[in-house]
Amino acid sequence: MNIRALPSELESVVGTEKIDFSVFAARKKPVSQSMSLILFGIVWTAFTSIFVFAFFGPIFKGEEVHFTVNDTPTTGSLENIESMLVPALIIGFFVLVGIIMLAIGFYSLYQKGGYFVGTATRLLHYNKGILNAFDWEQFTGNMKMNIKKGDIELQLRTGKMVSRKNNSSQYVPDVLYISGVSNVFEIEKVCRKRIKENDPTPANII
Repeated sequence: MNIRALPSELESVVGTEKIDFSVFAARKKPVSQSMSLILFGIVWTAFTSIFVFAFFGPIFKGEEVHFTVNDTPTTGSLENIESMLVPALIIGFFVLVGIIMLAIGFYSLYQKGGYFVGTATRLLHYNKGILNAFDWEQFTGNMKMNIKKGDIELQLRTGKMVSRKNNSSQYVPDVLYISGVSNVFEIEKVCRKRIKENDPTPANII
């Protein structure tokens, strides 16, 4: 459950602490999250492409396109490109949003998750020169595990309020992902044990 060598910066932070586990996560986030973003980006881009063809199709054929700007009927053509600038920029913006979502989705699919080291008191995450340390008491103990994919989700006590349309705001907790690792079940057991040992919530005494 432990990898042979850790980056020197991470080793110096660990120091003399006993290591419960050390792994290298093949992915930054679960594949399902990346695929969801890619799928949404495809749908968004396909939908906005309808407006691209509807608006620019006649222009490509050498015809005129008729639209309204500030309630004023306007005609656009190859000879009158200026009148099409504003609607073209608006449509282009929405298309660009879809392309960016696709790019982020594909990029996240191949992002490495970095090193994770668990000790008796904390969980260390080191990736591309950036080190984050989480005391076990920062986790709620709520976890999700995908043994086949090698994913673990650890819920943190921190989070943020997210507004919802036609509904009251909802609290969404922060989540730390350890994705694309082996021995998921063993790592999950260690994490659960340490979180329970360091739980700041006093036990109910009846």
